[in-house]
Amino acid sequence: MKLVKGLGTALCLTVLCFLVAPKAKADEWNQKTTVTFSEPFEVPGVGQHLLPAGTYVFKLMDSMSDRHIVQIFNQDETHVFTTILAIPNYRLKATDKTVMTFREAPAGQPQSLKAWFYPGREWGEHFVYERPRAIELAKQNNEAVLSTPVVLTGAPVEVLKSAPVEAVSPSGDTVETAQVVQAPPVAAAAVSSKPVLVASLPKTASHLPLIGLIGLLALGAGFSLFGISKLSA
Repeated sequence: MKLVKGLGTALCLTVLCFLVAPKAKADEWNQKTTVTFSEPFEVPGVGQHLLPAGTYVFKLMDSMSDRHIVQIFNQDETHVFTTILAIPNYRLKATDKTVMTFREAPAGQPQSLKAWFYPGREWGEHFVYERPRAIELAKQNNEAVLSTPVVLTGAPVEVLKSAPVEAVSPSGDTVETAQVVQAPPVAAAAVSSKPVLVASLPKTASHLPLIGLIGLLALGAGFSLFGISKLSA
């Protein structure tokens, strides 16, 4: 009898797991991160390139290729401040906290956002600046900076996906992007490709019908087992 009741409980728990799992995968894929900045900071493609101090939400919009699209929202996600072009950057050791890196800036000037690493991920998003500003940042920090000749402000996502990305040196010369971002080991690249399978589903595709069917069947089986246990009592 205890076995019958136990099976009924297990089926109900299985339904709860099916209902919760898809949302967890979605949150993990878009890497939603809420960050509070105590000072103004510079990002690619926003008017004067500055965002004031405050709380912002970062989300990964697209990772179907080696170009990642990141959106920055206000705290309640009712407004998109900018849509940023980024390419993957690899770090040797993941951390359990969000990491935002910035470039040095002269005294009194805001720092420019360089990269964003999601907790537990070895992959990060290294942001791309418009070429004129990238050259200025490269000279200012004496390091190569990712750049694109495309005007980023107001550019549609389709343009960002195909925009050429290169790196510029402090002298203004074009150099290999490998001087800025680190390619991952082959094994890590294979593992990092798994979340893309979730993202590649058509927007109209949904697991909800299947989940609902499984849930109904499991609940029905649970009630049936409960009824049997009553009759046998």
